[in-house]
Amino acid sequence: MALGLRPYTPLDFDAWDTFCEKAFQATFLHSRRFLSYHGDRFCDCSLIVEDAGQWVGLLPAAVHPADDACVVSHPGITYGGILHQGKLRGAEMLSTLELIRKYYADRGYAKLIYKAVPTMYHQVPAQDDSYGMFRLGASRVRCDLSSAIALKHRLPVSERRRRSLKKAMKVGVEIVEGGPLLPDLWAVLVENLSRKHAVSPVHSLAEITRLAEQFPVNINCVCGVLNDRVIAGVVLFITPTCVHAQYTASNEVGYEVSALDVVFEYCIEQACKSGKEWFDFGICSENAGMFLNEGLYRFKSEFGGGGIVHDIFEMNLRER
Repeated sequence: MALGLRPYTPLDFDAWDTFCEKAFQATFLHSRRFLSYHGDRFCDCSLIVEDAGQWVGLLPAAVHPADDACVVSHPGITYGGILHQGKLRGAEMLSTLELIRKYYADRGYAKLIYKAVPTMYHQVPAQDDSYGMFRLGASRVRCDLSSAIALKHRLPVSERRRRSLKKAMKVGVEIVEGGPLLPDLWAVLVENLSRKHAVSPVHSLAEITRLAEQFPVNINCVCGVLNDRVIAGVVLFITPTCVHAQYTASNEVGYEVSALDVVFEYCIEQACKSGKEWFDFGICSENAGMFLNEGLYRFKSEFGGGGIVHDIFEMNLRER
């Protein structure tokens, strides 16, 4: 292969998204339609990998917002990494990473932070990039732990979750889904995050509403409703292999009646019916992976899940 790199330009917008549609580990988060919602928040330095002029890979990337000597793949999404359709395996992946190292080093960058795509998002095994990071001397600088259900091999649901589900159903918690519920769920989410953690959601209501309108197949809102009031719910990010709970929220009434148990069981059931392989509750680690919220991890795992990691590597671009 005659591999080469070139920077992404706005003229590549449509071709980039078309390539992502067939890439082994790409999700809608990697699309330019999704990345563009950030506007000018990041200085883009994404790359296109070519073989004799034909696209064989993509690297979504931007300059770290707090360190202009650092490139991140990608600061605006949970996971980034090289996206390909099968032509960047083994030795070709190693060669691609060497080219990427040289490309960014030649432009004065000191390090690359690489957020590998977790395996549950892979449509076929595609961890050649993680092996390549090891071979090129990159360090794993962060590891987050998520709880996820392998839908075809779901572990037993705990007795506590079974009791909570019966409780919620007995009091009459109903499931309602759809974008129009986002404002009500966002009010619950904002209050919840403010009360528990003194933080705000990553996305504003306007941003998540716009994204839901742009990606109606990929973003859904599922709520638990009692007496015509939203008391709990989740915002789901739906990818080819996985349904991911991006945001989860419950108010005090929702906690009292275990409304999230009804919501999650419904979401898991729908994920099974749609043929997905995974239902992902999201990470349970904090402080850059150094602290595990054991109560949260236990709660999520009791639905029949196990651990999946999000690996983040750091490559020194000036040592080689």
